[in-house]
Amino acid sequence: MSVICVTGPMAAGKNAVSAILERMGFACVDADVLAHKAVEMCKDQIVCAFEKEAAAASCRLLNDDGTMNRRSLGALIFPRLDLLARQEAIVHPAIEKLAADFMKANPGKNIVLNATVLYKVADLMKLCDLILFVDAPKLLRFVRARRRDGMKAKQIFARFKAQKKLFECYAHTGIRIEVVKNFGSIKNLENKIESIVNRF
Repeated sequence: MSVICVTGPMAAGKNAVSAILERMGFACVDADVLAHKAVEMCKDQIVCAFEKEAAAASCRLLNDDGTMNRRSLGALIFPRLDLLARQEAIVHPAIEKLAADFMKANPGKNIVLNATVLYKVADLMKLCDLILFVDAPKLLRFVRARRRDGMKAKQIFARFKAQKKLFECYAHTGIRIEVVKNFGSIKNLENKIESIVNRF
């Protein structure tokens, strides 16, 4: 079994690359989906951890139905690295367990972990044989993020800033990295991925 980490900055095209790999027979798991599940699992801890900051910012962390308001939480924590680190300390262990459960449910299959900050989840990172770092020009990523998520420009740029040294973080893992430039057609992207997998 091989494990590939598909990563890269916001709106670079990680999901597109993962979809291509899934069509090639890989079992893919989106860490963002796992993170959403983990946030719900840990919502009581999160509310307790950010209660004061949320009150000061007039920010509602919970929706009317009791689920976590992830957009409000993101707007609160992403501009501040100290709050982001606090959030990660709560959520990452839950993500690690959910990812491990996914691998156990797919014995013998090659695995794709689609994750922006997998390098912070050390035990999962150690399992990876290859990193596909997906990237695209910043302006294109901004347009994609606006169209996909409807976020305000300020929030998008805060995310971009937080991910500024993302490649360096993965380079420090010592795991082989292939950079995938995603600014053309889907067919062009498919050809790039197929070439990398065939070499791998």
